[in-house]
Amino acid sequence: MFKYSLFTCLLFIACNAGIQKASTNMPAIAFDQQGHRGCRGLMPENTIPAMLKAIDLGVTTLETDAVITKDKQVVLSHEPFFNHEISAHPDGRKVSAGEEKSLNIYQMGYAEVKRYDVGMQPHPRFPQQQKLAAVKPLLADMIDAAEQYCAAQKKQPVHYNIETKSAAETDGLYHPAPAAFVELLVGVIRSKKVEDRVTIQSFDIRTLQYLHQRYPGIQTALLIEDFDTRPLADQLNELGFVPTIYSPHYSLVTPALVKACRDNKLRIVPWTVNDQPSIRKLKQMGVDGIISDYPNLFAGL
Repeated sequence: MFKYSLFTCLLFIACNAGIQKASTNMPAIAFDQQGHRGCRGLMPENTIPAMLKAIDLGVTTLETDAVITKDKQVVLSHEPFFNHEISAHPDGRKVSAGEEKSLNIYQMGYAEVKRYDVGMQPHPRFPQQQKLAAVKPLLADMIDAAEQYCAAQKKQPVHYNIETKSAAETDGLYHPAPAAFVELLVGVIRSKKVEDRVTIQSFDIRTLQYLHQRYPGIQTALLIEDFDTRPLADQLNELGFVPTIYSPHYSLVTPALVKACRDNKLRIVPWTVNDQPSIRKLKQMGVDGIISDYPNLFAGL
């Protein structure tokens, strides 16, 4: 009872203290080239091979998603279950659309999660994706792999953009409540000593509000769906503070929106942009970065 009461109080403070600017010590990247789920267009999404390939392609930030297991491990996964498009059972059978949501990662220990393959199924929407045996990794293991790879290749350390996959209607069913979710995520980030290179992004503003109150030094990014056409001011008023980054669907970006972000001292990094003409157009508008399934498209821009 206590932790939910505390979270409610923090939300009240966040939403009633006026619009505040998030604090961070992280230096801004000149133009942030983010690999979506590593490089989903080229490698199995949210896997360590995808992250290392993205580093090879020169990304400045690895974008990924976090879910929580029954034994409170933070795992890379876009859904809190095994998506039928990419998953196979331990015995090799393809996961079906009808059963996918019953394969609830929040109800599995990580020892069970890592028995499922998420790299060998041909992806219906990403035909260029290389197929290889792969599992959903622990966030901690992905960070270790990326840090070691950058050091071995003599590359600049990458940044991490991690999405909390949560929603109010699925609290306690597919994930813990916001406070518990954020605490587990921040625990990994701090243990790996990368908090100065991490952004936490979400469509679920509750996780961003809790993070802003509890860990104001960690960057936040507000994700915006393509159907959310409200004015920027209304979205920021709902959030209760000015995050570090505003991250809308790329179709929403206009010169006026870029200016509004500048006026609010907000960096703008749209998602998910998968062709060079659109990347070039958005860059000319003045966005601060791009999230793409195909980070190879950044070459030559």
